[in-house]
Amino acid sequence: MQFFILCVQRFEPVRMVIRTVDLRSDTVTLPTKAMRAAMASAEVDDDVLGFDPTATLLEAEMAKITGKEAALFVPSGTMANLISVLVHCNVRGSEVILGDNCHIHIYENGGIATIGGVHPRPVRNNEDGTMDIGLIEAAIRDPGGEIVYPTTRLICLENTHANSGGKCLSVEYTDRVGELAKKHGLKLHIDGARIFNAATALRVPVDRLIRAADTVSVCLSKGLGAPVGSVIVGSASFIAKARILRKTLGGGMRQIGILCAAGLIALQENAGKLEQDHKNAKALAEGINQIKGLKVDVTSVETNFIYFDIEEGSNMTALKLSKKLEEYGILIMFENSSRVRLVTHHQISAGDVQYTISCLKNAMAGLPEENGV
Repeated sequence: MQFFILCVQRFEPVRMVIRTVDLRSDTVTLPTKAMRAAMASAEVDDDVLGFDPTATLLEAEMAKITGKEAALFVPSGTMANLISVLVHCNVRGSEVILGDNCHIHIYENGGIATIGGVHPRPVRNNEDGTMDIGLIEAAIRDPGGEIVYPTTRLICLENTHANSGGKCLSVEYTDRVGELAKKHGLKLHIDGARIFNAATALRVPVDRLIRAADTVSVCLSKGLGAPVGSVIVGSASFIAKARILRKTLGGGMRQIGILCAAGLIALQENAGKLEQDHKNAKALAEGINQIKGLKVDVTSVETNFIYFDIEEGSNMTALKLSKKLEEYGILIMFENSSRVRLVTHHQISAGDVQYTISCLKNAMAGLPEENGV
């Protein structure tokens, strides 16, 4: 009897979550059935020895799509950018010009400096993710001052620009930066983690969008929805050097065809779904903008990112809103106490968008879950 009472005292009702809508990032997607099947049946060999056929197939396909000579699969986007910067800046004390709010500078653990001895020269990012051409040129070091200055060797862009709300850098802008780089004998690298999103939104082929770049890193596990990996594209000689550095950094893996098989499916099946992701993001932004206490610049939503602000006087914080939405099964990320980020992806449906809008409305109105959706 005593045991029974103890059980009753410890019992708590279990809350049922109807569905999960994960809007934290486009990195949270799960492998599709087609990906799992391809991974299970992938033809593999030892890639460090240069013989994994599925890896070779993926790299050849990505090189073809991007219009570059060669490609290299690596475990992550951070490693892809690190390798690219270090190959271009192969002398310690080299300098790279990059945006002050770009992913390489903010979120990649300072690897270019701590591992490669490369000095970052940040230039202010505009709201649209660009850097003023004049400011880029002004940041290029005078070759005559090499006794006191680092040597400028590289310019880095990011497209789409995540911290600017998934903004797209245009062909014209990218070409201008490429022309500037050539004028001064520099290289241009693009962190193209979401370059397929940019190409889709701009309605420009990927190869044309990045034609001015010497190298590009393309993430397979963001908008494209694969579980793992990025691909570096560039000249054959560059990729040969990148392959050696990948091994140095611990990224040389053996039967990677299992992972590359999912990347091939991502290119074949998910690249075409990005436009719907963008439409869902726009619909979500428009719905949020109709909710009292929330504000979003709908015109700023170009791809799959939505940033919205909680207005002053609403008695709500981003943390409180996040906790409330978890009760509905909705997962979000927030930048600060009043700014929230949402990211759509191919596993977010139009129904999920409407569900999220309804839940946000109820959360802001202070309605309990059972009166909600």
